[in-house]
Amino acid sequence: VFGLILEEKAEQPGVDFQELVNDAFLAVDQQLAEALQHGRSSGCTAIMAYIRKEGNKRVLYTGNVGDARAVLCHKERAVRLSYDHKGSDHTEAQRILDVGGFVMNNRVNGVLAVTRALGDSSMKEFIIGAPYTTRTEIGPDNPYLILACDGLWDVCSDQEAVELVKDVVCPTKASQILLEYALQKFTTDNISVMVVRLNV
Repeated sequence: VFGLILEEKAEQPGVDFQELVNDAFLAVDQQLAEALQHGRSSGCTAIMAYIRKEGNKRVLYTGNVGDARAVLCHKERAVRLSYDHKGSDHTEAQRILDVGGFVMNNRVNGVLAVTRALGDSSMKEFIIGAPYTTRTEIGPDNPYLILACDGLWDVCSDQEAVELVKDVVCPTKASQILLEYALQKFTTDNISVMVVRLNV
């Protein structure tokens, strides 16, 4: 869905692509709200990455809600391109308080660990779908990008992840290595991992 929304508007003259990423998240959030009617509630974190040519530059755009994370390798160092939207984050907790909610045990209204998500319509006054977005010019010093949910990040630092896959050419194999690492570390959450090779 993100791809369809972005492709549809990406070539419009003067488009602010970061704003377009924001609009795509909000559109998906609205679609989920409409689909989840009649008292049902479901939600998810989300992370996306989109590479486009801008003149002679390759530019990587990312957006996230919740605690799914994007980590870019830059000269073998981890660069986080996302923001963990959690009740334990002071800025996010204050935003929840400002709109009349509360944070108990690092959970919004004592229920959800994340402060931003797609869906979760029963708590939409607190759990918003507005993403954190980044724009990063990429080149030869950026061989790969890691996209993963908190099942990995709860047991692995950004730099550890970069170190684990820095010499692995196959992105599928690199993803499998990170998944197996999380399992060996006894992660207690679901695991989704994607390694994207950027220098192809």
